[in-house]
Amino acid sequence: QVQLEESGGGAVQAGESLRLSCAASGRGFSNYDMGWFRQAPGKERELVASIRWSGGYTTYAGSVKGRFTISRDNAKSRLYLEMNSLKPEDTAVYYCARSRGGWAESAPSLYDSWGQGTQVTVSS
Repeated sequence: QVQLEESGGGAVQAGESLRLSCAASGRGFSNYDMGWFRQAPGKERELVASIRWSGGYTTYAGSVKGRFTISRDNAKSRLYLEMNSLKPEDTAVYYCARSRGGWAESAPSLYDSWGQGTQVTVSS
C-alpha cells in the first residue's frame, strides 16, 4: 500500500500561483496513474488533472485547462500540480490519489489511496 501526503497549499490573491506536491511512500507509485482532485465546501469531489504512470499523458478539467499543470517525478516518488492564474473558484481542499487501474477516471471510488488534503484559498 502507498501512503500519500500533500503539501504546498495556502492563501493567495487571485492571479497568483501555487505549486502543490504529493509525496508517496511505501509500495506502488511509479507504475500507477495518478490524479489530483479538489473539494469545495458543499460540493462533490472533482477530478482536476490526471497523469499516466509514465508521465507521458495528461488530462485536465475544462475549468483549469491552460492554467494548471500536472507532473510527476517517479525517481523521487513525487506528484506535482502547478497552479497559475488562480481564481476564487479554485478555492478547495486538494487531494492527490492513486488510480486503481483506469485512466483519468473521474469517480473518486476508482482511486484506492488518498492523501489528507491541502487547503487552497484564493481571495479576490
